[in-house]
Amino acid sequence: MRIAFLTFLIAMAAAALITPAVRAFAIRMGVIDQPDERRVHDRPTPRWGGIAIYIGFWLAVIPIALWLNLWNNALTAILVVGTIIALAGIYDDRYQLSAFQQMVVLLGAGILLATLFGVRIEGVTNPLIPLTPGEYRPEYWIPLGVWSVPVTVLWVFVVTKTVDAIDGLDGLAAGVTAISASTLTLMAVSEKQLAIAIPAAALAGACVGFLRHNINPASIFMGTVGAQFIGFVLATLAVVGTFKVAATISVLVPLLVLGVPLFDAFFVVSRRVLAGQPLHKADKRHFHHWLVTHLGHRRAVVVIWAIGALFSVVAFTLYRMTR
Repeated sequence: MRIAFLTFLIAMAAAALITPAVRAFAIRMGVIDQPDERRVHDRPTPRWGGIAIYIGFWLAVIPIALWLNLWNNALTAILVVGTIIALAGIYDDRYQLSAFQQMVVLLGAGILLATLFGVRIEGVTNPLIPLTPGEYRPEYWIPLGVWSVPVTVLWVFVVTKTVDAIDGLDGLAAGVTAISASTLTLMAVSEKQLAIAIPAAALAGACVGFLRHNINPASIFMGTVGAQFIGFVLATLAVVGTFKVAATISVLVPLLVLGVPLFDAFFVVSRRVLAGQPLHKADKRHFHHWLVTHLGHRRAVVVIWAIGALFSVVAFTLYRMTR
C-alpha cells in the first residue's frame, strides 16, 4: 500500500507542476477550445491538458515499476497502445478527426491490445455466486472463447469513448477517473497485484494533480488526448485487474467501477434513439448537461463524483464478498 501511495503522490505532483507549462504550450500553438452552442464554458480555454496527465502517469509508473522489477506485458501494452491513442488525441485537439477516424483509432487500439499483446477478457464468473477466499468453481466460470477478442475490442472502445464523452464539465472526467482508478488500486492491493496497483495509483494521482487546474472555472481542458488516454488505461486495467481474476471477480465489478461513464453512454444513446438523432452527433444530451441545468456547474460535478464514489463502494463491496 505504501508503494501505491508513493506512486500516487509522484504522479499527482508531476501532473500539477507540468500542467502550467503544457497550458502555455497549447496557447502558443493555438490549441484553444472556443465556446459554442454545445459547450458549457463561456471563454476560450486551452486544450492538451491531457499531455500533463500522460507525462505525470509515466513519470511515476516507469521508475517504480523498473525499480521493483514489476514491468510486464500489460504495462508495455499501455505504453505502446496508450501512446498511439495519446498522439491521435493530440492531433484531434489541434486539427479534429472525424467520428469515423476516431472510431478506427480506438477499435484498432482494442485489436492491438487483444491480439498483439494478448490482453483480453477471457471470461466472466456468475456475479451472484459467493465464493470463499481463493475458491475456484469452474461451473460458474463462463469462458468467451472466440468471442474474447471482439468483446475486449468493444470494451476498450466503449469505455474509452464514454470517458471522452463525460469530459464536458470542468473537473468531471478527471474526478470520476480518479475515483475509479483508486478503486482499482484498492482491489489490486488486496490481491497483492502491485503490477496493477502501480499504474492504477499513478492514473488516480495524475488526474488529481491535473484537477488543481481543471476545477471550475478551468484554466485548461484535458482534451481528447487526456480523456481517451485515461479511458484506455482504465479499460485496460479493468481487464487485467478484475476480469482476469477468474476465481473471484464477477462481470458486475468492472461495470460498477466504471459506472458513471457507462451510465452516461446509456443515457445519451437512449435519448438520441428516442429523438431519432445520429448516435455520433455531439450535443447537450449528456447526463451532466441535464444536471447543470438543474443544479449549476459545480454542484453537478460534485453530484456525479458522489455517484461515481457510490458505484465504486458497491463494486468494492461485491469484490470483497466474492473473496
